[in-house]
Amino acid sequence: MKQNSFELKHREIWTEMEKILVHGDVEVDSEFPENFRKLCHHLAIAKQRRYSPQLIDYLNGLVTKAHHFFYQDNSRNHLQWLNFLFFVFPEAIRRNRHFVYVSALLFILPLIAMGIACFLNAEFIFSIMNYHDVMKMESMYNPANDKIGRERGAETDIMMFGFYIENNIGIAFRTFAGGILFGVGSVFFLIFNGLYIGAVAGHLTQIGYTDTFYSFIIGHGAFELTAIVFAGAAGLKLGYALIRPGQLKLTHALRQAGRDAIVIMFGTALMLLIAAFIEAFWSSTVIIAPAIKYLVGMFLAVTLIVYFVYCGKPNGSR
Repeated sequence: MKQNSFELKHREIWTEMEKILVHGDVEVDSEFPENFRKLCHHLAIAKQRRYSPQLIDYLNGLVTKAHHFFYQDNSRNHLQWLNFLFFVFPEAIRRNRHFVYVSALLFILPLIAMGIACFLNAEFIFSIMNYHDVMKMESMYNPANDKIGRERGAETDIMMFGFYIENNIGIAFRTFAGGILFGVGSVFFLIFNGLYIGAVAGHLTQIGYTDTFYSFIIGHGAFELTAIVFAGAAGLKLGYALIRPGQLKLTHALRQAGRDAIVIMFGTALMLLIAAFIEAFWSSTVIIAPAIKYLVGMFLAVTLIVYFVYCGKPNGSR
């Protein structure tokens, strides 16, 4: 069936659901659960037949709203955070996986290239950092320290927890907000952060601080680095909506893209809070052997992969 025929056939149900979920000018009746089920079915068909992204986004939006409405209507508001955690957030990531892939490439490729360059040439670090910053970084990861990765002046783990939250969320927000400049800002911050982190990793490897540095980042790295990639993906989605709004008005396209982008950013903020907690209270300690930190870090990374691959799939997403 062609898309036009598909839309004509089911438009009546979509319009009814839109009146309830978007405009709020129609009371919910006994047909709502059945229409909700049909709506999910229509979304699955639209994806399977590869109809236009605009139609799929439209149906996605209605399904998400209907899902939220259904939960609220069943007095489950107190479980909304579980719904977000186990369905809404991982579904939004998978639904926007193409933006995630692009964001990951923009971040990881410069990271690897700069890491290799700084490892092979000790002077290359100064192409992106000044002498003072390089000395501060070396001081933070010096194996002689009783705490690793601690900023000067931050005397307690709680102070570092606050510092990491402010710093990491600031990076993620800039990477996301840069998307409003037709995606250029997000591309810039992804590449810059990739270069910066790669430079740090390459330089510290080159001077032999491998145990202190890698055992430090392995615990929280999966959450923190993945969150930066997700923030970039959310920004790229905004930029793409501005560049290619399709048949929608620019403001409508931006609003539609913003729904998923905001969901991703809420999830990203949560990931960064977890990363900051691990970084402040686990990664920095020298009491725990590096081997244990590596094992825990790998376990957390695998858990994160399983979470984003499988969570929410019973809800109908791919």
